[in-house]
Amino acid sequence: MSRADGRRADELRPLDLQPDFLEQPHGCVLWAQGKTVVLCTATIDDGVPRWMSGRGVGWMTAEYSLLPASTGDRTAREARTGRQQGRTIEIQRLIGRAVRAVCDFEALGERTLWLDCDVLQADGGTRCAAVSGAYVAARRALERFGLAKVFRDSVAAVSVGIVAGEALLDLDYSEDSTADVDLNVVMTGDGRLVEVQATAERDPFSRDQLDDLLELAAAGIGLIREEQVRGVEAVGG
Repeated sequence: MSRADGRRADELRPLDLQPDFLEQPHGCVLWAQGKTVVLCTATIDDGVPRWMSGRGVGWMTAEYSLLPASTGDRTAREARTGRQQGRTIEIQRLIGRAVRAVCDFEALGERTLWLDCDVLQADGGTRCAAVSGAYVAARRALERFGLAKVFRDSVAAVSVGIVAGEALLDLDYSEDSTADVDLNVVMTGDGRLVEVQATAERDPFSRDQLDDLLELAAAGIGLIREEQVRGVEAVGG
C-alpha cells in the first residue's frame, strides 16, 4: 500500500528533538515525531512518599495529558471534571512502568523523579512518543545532578500495526484509526521487552504475524535509540 506521507512500510516518521526547550525543568525535550509533538520534562525532588521514607531508595512517577488544542476537536481539560479519564491513567502508568524498568532506585537515593508528558499535537503514537521523550528528559535531569548511573539501560517505544494487510511501522492517526491490528511496543536498549500492547481491532492475527511485527518494532526502536543518544548528549535546544 502507499502511505499518505510517502513513507516506506518500515520507515519512521521524521524525528525532531529539541533538548532544553524550556529553561526551568531539570531535564526537558520537545519530542516531535511526524506531526505528533510531546513536551517531556523531568524534575528531581529531595524526598520520597511517606510510605517509602527511610528505605534509602528513590521513586519515580509520571503524568500525561492532552492539551485542549492537541486534537482536531478541542479536548476539555480533565481538571474541569475533577478526575482523570481512564485513558490518561493508563498511559501515565505505562510511561511510569517503562522508565522504572531501567531505573536503579538505590542509586537514586531518597529522591523522587517526576516525569511530565504534555501532548501539544496528536497525530497517533502519543504514548510511544511520551515514553521515548520521557527517557531523554529524565536522563538529562539525572546527569545534571551527577546521577546518570540511575539508569541501567535506555528505554523507548514505537507503534506498529497491520493496515490493509500490510505491516507498518510508526502509525500516524489515519493509519491507527483504520488498522486491523495495532501494537505499542516498549523495549530496552539491549532489546528486552518491557511491554507489548497488542489488539486485533478487526480480524485476529497469527503468532507469525506477531513475531514479524515485533521484529519491525525492534528495528524502529533501534533508530529511535540513536536519536535519544543525540538528545541526551546535546548541549541544548
